[in-house]
Amino acid sequence: MGKSTGFMEYQRVNNPGLEPLERIKNYREFHSPLDEARRREQGARCMNCGVPFCQYGKPICGMVAGCPLNNLCPDWNDLVYKGFWDEALERLMLTNAFPEFTSRVCPALCEKACVCGLNDEPVTTKENEYSIIEHGYESGTMKAHVPANRTGKKVAVIGSGPSGLSTAYWLNMRGHEVTVYEKSDRPGGLLMYGIPNMKLEKSVILRRVKILEEEGITFKCSVNVGVDITYEELKSSYDAVVLCCGAGNPRDIKAEGRDAKGIYFAVDFLRATTQSLLASNMADTKYISAKYKDVIIIGGGDTGNDCVGTCMRHGCKSVTQLEMMPAPPVERAANNPWPEWPKILKTDYGQEEAAAVFGHDPRVYCTTVKKFIKDENGKLSAVETVELKSVRDETTGRFNMVPVEGTEKTLPCQLVLIAAGFLGPQSYVVDAFGVDTNARSNIETGSGHATSVPGVFAAGDCKRGQSLVVWGLREGRDAAAEVDQYLMK
Repeated sequence: MGKSTGFMEYQRVNNPGLEPLERIKNYREFHSPLDEARRREQGARCMNCGVPFCQYGKPICGMVAGCPLNNLCPDWNDLVYKGFWDEALERLMLTNAFPEFTSRVCPALCEKACVCGLNDEPVTTKENEYSIIEHGYESGTMKAHVPANRTGKKVAVIGSGPSGLSTAYWLNMRGHEVTVYEKSDRPGGLLMYGIPNMKLEKSVILRRVKILEEEGITFKCSVNVGVDITYEELKSSYDAVVLCCGAGNPRDIKAEGRDAKGIYFAVDFLRATTQSLLASNMADTKYISAKYKDVIIIGGGDTGNDCVGTCMRHGCKSVTQLEMMPAPPVERAANNPWPEWPKILKTDYGQEEAAAVFGHDPRVYCTTVKKFIKDENGKLSAVETVELKSVRDETTGRFNMVPVEGTEKTLPCQLVLIAAGFLGPQSYVVDAFGVDTNARSNIETGSGHATSVPGVFAAGDCKRGQSLVVWGLREGRDAAAEVDQYLMK
């Protein structure tokens, strides 16, 4: 521990960001890193405590506390403080193969379990991670490392999202020949088309994919496995197949008038915006536009917030984000102690931007859509909402959110975005491989990653359900270890 009193001498300082009214003018990332001297001070705030829950990554009372990747946060925070950037990068890459992604989009589970955060602000571990990886690129330390030996084994990875890239990286490092199949025109999966550019600029993904290719991984884009190529063809060419195809089956909203024109799934809305941005900087207008429209977003999670932020950049007339559940408390409840994940109210970038423009938080809690209202041409013109309340089911004992009669309201609306989550992988992929699924529509793998079909494995959202990028990276790392054992007996 280099600075034993650092946490008492220095206050937490976050990377500065553009004000909401300024940043909605474009789709660029809007935070700027601290200079090196101040970043080293932030590294000095790490207490190097005796029980570092930041790297624990295991459940406590049913909730994971700390980093699922078991990142050695105290180690590289100390190295940041000392200015040993190359050593910090080496230590970071021992557990996290893609810190350029997690340092941008991870909700920082490490910080929520930081001991320093018990009585003060937690260490800026996520931003320290960002500085380490970006310093690595700037200095040239972050470069391709080609495996010295090859095993002669071939593996096909289906999907290039977080779990697919992680699986491919670790298998390639073990010397196996890896080919990644991606149905979209660019690699990255969720990272490329599910996360807006202002959270993760797509050049960051392509920069890393270039290194992966230099290390020997082959990417085949615009190939939809299960449609363009069969499992039998893959089986004849590869020693193992790993399904990392994500949870691409969006949950729908079954309400009267669902066939109205102007209702889209959030993933399609976000994808179209990114594709147009990359192709023409939005000039081709080949996207689902929210410009001058009253927008209703159904879903209060991260994807819903991303839709809010994107609509603000389109120039929407208004935006309302509906959440079925009650608003979380502002502070930790007594039954939600540290180092559990804090179930408290969080205002994200999109909601900040909407509040800056329209003067109020766009979120409305305990509310859902009861009816979609169409005009004479079948186009969406309004929605009827209804408030919900929690009622205990006498049979099961569970609490359900049920409509409250007499609370209906009609809101003008020309665009609805459904961000209500996902229900497992798309069925055609499951059918193509003939793998078993569980009650949640996810691919069944038991306690590991092997499916019911010999030589076929699964990792990421298609196996565990919709989750965080950091969990996808962990899934890929664990799956690669299991596949390696299978290949090498």
